[in-house]
Amino acid sequence: QALEPASVTKVMTLLLIMEAVDSGKISWQDTVTASEAAAAKGGSQVYLKVGETMSVEEMVKSITVSSANDCACAMAEFLAGSEAGFVEKMNARAKELGMEDTHFVNCTGLDDEPSAAEHLTSAYDIALMSRELLLHHPDIKKFTTIWMDTVRNGAFGLANTNKLVRFYEGTTGLKTGYTSSAGHCLSASAQRDGLELVAVVLHCASSPDRFQSAKALLDYGFANYALVPVQEGEPLSPVPVVLGEAGTVQPVPSGEEQLLIDKSLRQSVTRTVELEPSVQAPVSQGQRLGTLTVQADGQILAEIPLVAQEGVARLTWKDLFAGVLRRICMAGQVE
Repeated sequence: QALEPASVTKVMTLLLIMEAVDSGKISWQDTVTASEAAAAKGGSQVYLKVGETMSVEEMVKSITVSSANDCACAMAEFLAGSEAGFVEKMNARAKELGMEDTHFVNCTGLDDEPSAAEHLTSAYDIALMSRELLLHHPDIKKFTTIWMDTVRNGAFGLANTNKLVRFYEGTTGLKTGYTSSAGHCLSASAQRDGLELVAVVLHCASSPDRFQSAKALLDYGFANYALVPVQEGEPLSPVPVVLGEAGTVQPVPSGEEQLLIDKSLRQSVTRTVELEPSVQAPVSQGQRLGTLTVQADGQILAEIPLVAQEGVARLTWKDLFAGVLRRICMAGQVE
C-alpha cells in the first residue's frame, strides 16, 4: 500500500550519498556549503546558516542520527546541483531496485509543499532500499548505531530518534519518520547470530507504537528463522580435467553462502552433491560442474550450481609433444 513515509524517505537519500562515497565520487572530508534553500528547511534540523560549511561526514551523521532536513537538502544539492536534480536520481534508483509503489518529490519526506501529496512509497519498497543500504554500504552503521553524539566540534548535540538503538539487542539502524499526515514511521534493522532483519512500519498512531510494532516483527523473525551454510565440512572433491594445463578444477557453490530457513527445519538439513565425472579443457571460470541440493524433511530448499573456481586452459600440441618426450625420457631412465 502506497503511503507517506515522512523522514524514512532519507533511507534513499543516504543510499545515494553512500554510493557516491563508496565509489570515490565524494569523500568523507569534502566540504559542503549550506544554501539558502537548505538553511530554510523546517522540521528536524541542525539549524544550518546560509554559507555554513560542514564535512560530508558531519552531514551524514546529522541526517542519520537527528534526521536533519537542512543537511539532507545540502547533500542533495552537493551531489546533484539541486534538490530537484537529486530527486530525479532518487526515483531512478528506486526503479532500479524494483520499488514499484514509490514516487519521491523531495529528499526529506517533509509534507510542507502541495506536491508532497504525491510523495508515496510502501513498507515493502522501504525494505528493499533499506536492505540495499545495509548490505552494500555497511559503513552507514557507524552512524545508524550512534545513540548520542555531537557536531560543530562538540557545540551541537545529537540524539538518535531511533530508540531501538539503545533498547533493542542487536539494532543496526535505521531511520524514523513523522509528520501529522504520515503518522509515526520506522525502518528498523537488527542483527543476531549472523542474521540481519529489516522491519518496516508506517502510519502508526504514536512513537511508542512504532517501536513496539517493529520489535514485534523483528522478534518474530529471530524466533522463527535461521541461517544455515550452503556447504559444510571439507571442500568438495576436485573434478578431473581432460587435456588441461591443470589436472583438476575445484568446484565451489555459486551465489549465496547461506540459506534462510524455518528454524524448525534446522536439525534435518541434508546436502547431496552431484558432480561431472570429468570435464574437457578448456574450462572457463564459473563453468557449471554440478549441483548441490539442500533438503530438509523431504523438501528441496535449494538447488545450487557448483561452478569452476578458476579457469583451466587446454594443452597445446607443443605441450602434448613435450609431455610425450618427458615420458619417453623417464622410461629410458627406468630401464
